[in-house]
Amino acid sequence: MNAIDLKGQVAVVTGGAQGIGFAIAQRLLASGAKVSLWDRDGATLDKAVAALGAGTSSKVVDITDLAGLQRVHGEVEAEVGPVSILVNSAGIAGNNAPLDEYDPEEWRRVVEVNLNGTFYVNKAVIPAMKARNYGRIVNISSVAGKEGNPNLSAYSAAKAGVIGLTKSLGKELAKYDIAVNAITPATAKTRILDTLTEEFINYMLVRIPRGRFLEVEEAAAMVAWLVSKENSFTTASVFDLSGGRTTY
Repeated sequence: MNAIDLKGQVAVVTGGAQGIGFAIAQRLLASGAKVSLWDRDGATLDKAVAALGAGTSSKVVDITDLAGLQRVHGEVEAEVGPVSILVNSAGIAGNNAPLDEYDPEEWRRVVEVNLNGTFYVNKAVIPAMKARNYGRIVNISSVAGKEGNPNLSAYSAAKAGVIGLTKSLGKELAKYDIAVNAITPATAKTRILDTLTEEFINYMLVRIPRGRFLEVEEAAAMVAWLVSKENSFTTASVFDLSGGRTTY
């Protein structure tokens, strides 16, 4: 594992209690950062904090609750220190269905969590970063945001929105030495697959030239560099983790 220096940094990782978010938190801790996990599942958070150990704390919060996000951000800054790193990992896949059969309430739920939730978290954290003229933000999109997946229109649209949000926000914050970038992972074996059919999971696998799903540690390695001070120039960009499925 390459050494990346994040000593003295405080990171917030949403959805950090499991999956890619957990792996990212683990890598940031190994690089010297203190990490606050934000998730709505308190029991899972407690297990994650226990597993990750020293330097880890947590806040139970729903990323669709802007007031709650602003409250816990203030608590973290008071209890742990100034938040200089933000990783937006929380998300849901939603149901599999053709668009003409897709439940409008489910559409709204998926967009509210994946796109609006990313907006709310950024909105809560950015003002303090701007005041200090420093920050590193990674928004986790998806290969679906680039290519679209059939029968997953809400998720694909929301993750495409995350890419657009990242490009816009990165340009807005460039003069404050706040880098904002996105990653677009292919499928990883995480709990987000629980709502998808085996047929659809196989559909995604055969489209990855590497011939396997993403390892969560591979996503964590890329994010660790993106949130480091070494990433001093690149912003408003999208970094591919698709195993060759997308090359743009």
